[in-house]
Amino acid sequence: MSWHITADSIPGLALGAAVLGTGGGGDPYVGALLARQAIGDGSVEVVPLASLPDDAVVVNAAMMGAPTVMVEKLPNVDEVVAAIEALAAQLDRRPTHIACAEVGGVNSTIPVAAAAMLGLPLLDGDGMGRAFPELQMVLPTLYGITASPLGIADDKGNTAVLSTVDNLWTERIARVAAVEMGCSVMISGFAMSGAQARESLVAGSLSLCVELGDAIERARSANVDPVAAVVDRLGGRELFAGKVVDVARATTTGFARGSARITGDAGALTLSFQNEHLVATLNDEVLVTTPDLIVVLEHDSGAPITTEGLRYGQRVRVVAAPADERWHSEGGIALAGPAYFGYDCPPTRFDGSIQEVAA
Repeated sequence: MSWHITADSIPGLALGAAVLGTGGGGDPYVGALLARQAIGDGSVEVVPLASLPDDAVVVNAAMMGAPTVMVEKLPNVDEVVAAIEALAAQLDRRPTHIACAEVGGVNSTIPVAAAAMLGLPLLDGDGMGRAFPELQMVLPTLYGITASPLGIADDKGNTAVLSTVDNLWTERIARVAAVEMGCSVMISGFAMSGAQARESLVAGSLSLCVELGDAIERARSANVDPVAAVVDRLGGRELFAGKVVDVARATTTGFARGSARITGDAGALTLSFQNEHLVATLNDEVLVTTPDLIVVLEHDSGAPITTEGLRYGQRVRVVAAPADERWHSEGGIALAGPAYFGYDCPPTRFDGSIQEVAA
């Protein structure tokens, strides 16, 4: 059954999306402002994947670049529309539905703005079930769906369309373009049919964002633990609680890269990130790695903290939760496992067991 996103429902959606963003995906507050501006007094229809006709034309809309840049370089709705229009001109057909490339942070609300501006329905689904730092790291890649042609637009009015041999090359070339265009751009790609979208996307992700946001707000109102509410809804577990004592972070090659050290009664937890948290290590023991979710929440309020928002002295709790099971396939681990990011450790699932599929 379809439902509608209004300006009033954006804050809850953005809050839940920041949880699933695993520290990345961009500032949810900025994305919420963009979506509310686009919606105004109207609404965006959200339709389930199961209702998509086979001949639908689905395209995604997203921000590409380093989340840290968005603090000073705010996106606008014109960039979002320009990227989609550039793609549509190359396809020579109009999109019928907008999809989220990822469900984390700003990239769960930018598609809301795109759908509102273009008067199109938005899919209740996304390409990851979380956030990842690189363009090719979506489940449609595992199904042979190509990212290109890819529309790109920046805040200066520049647009481009890439046509590449595979999704990794799309990432490489688009990343260089994004750096030259100010380290953040709007993109639109992964054009697919309704049948392809039903098979390859993660169903129900936007609904899950709203449910997570509502769960946190209800827990706060009832004076119960919001972190426990997140853990329960995601089927995860709390890994660690403590104080942030060190953050090393730099924006390089279009990514926010670094690590954070958190100390507590159980010792010291180190989080390694590239836009998103990718590896959690406690006292030199790897607890969990990508592709499972690693989420940092403020200790009492349960507010998700992005990698660019981590600061010395924050009291936090770190939660792990399972990714879509397809990420634990051989292809999924090769695409987004720890070895791809250069970490010398085996894929470790959130329950502490070693992933059997070799990267």
